[in-house]
Amino acid sequence: METTPLIQAAQGGDLDAFNLIVLQHQDLLFGIAVRMLNDEDDAADAVQEALIAAFRKLDTFRGGSLRSWLARIVVNACYDWLRGQKRRKTVPLEPLDEDGETFESSYWLADPALGPEALFDLAETRDAIQASLDRLTPAYRATLILVDIEGLSYQDAALALKVPVGTVKSRLARARLHMQQSLSSREFGPQSAWMFRLPEMQVS
Repeated sequence: METTPLIQAAQGGDLDAFNLIVLQHQDLLFGIAVRMLNDEDDAADAVQEALIAAFRKLDTFRGGSLRSWLARIVVNACYDWLRGQKRRKTVPLEPLDEDGETFESSYWLADPALGPEALFDLAETRDAIQASLDRLTPAYRATLILVDIEGLSYQDAALALKVPVGTVKSRLARARLHMQQSLSSREFGPQSAWMFRLPEMQVS
């Protein structure tokens, strides 16, 4: 059971303690949101709303996986954001540097030894994968992001999504199949396997 002094302090209203917790999990939470919403600004807003909600109801956390508990709140915030979204926006996913600025290069996942043609292929593959993610239903998308992209176990993903482990496995198999079908008409280079840390998509 995850009830550390830091969590207990945050549950008592200590904002500094909560901020330390956020620092421990911010990469995971933002990663979920940016791939769910495919827009960094929307993702940042959704995560901010989720963290405000998390701080307000942190006293309801009774132990277990805090990571899954926070992920669930972010996923729910993304669901709300998608339901309220009037128009979908498509922008490339870009990382931030140490100063919080976007890298100038759009090929941020690339091996610097690769040539221009290979770099272009990488960017095209990344965009194709994100477009395929966007075509999944929110529930399937969230499941695939949590397990295949962010690396959560079936159990932690089930906690985050508030569904049985069997449902996670079923959704994941269908999401992988949809992704495979969506991408099957295109040929990608060897770098595509790690573009979003997606494993080879096999229905299990």
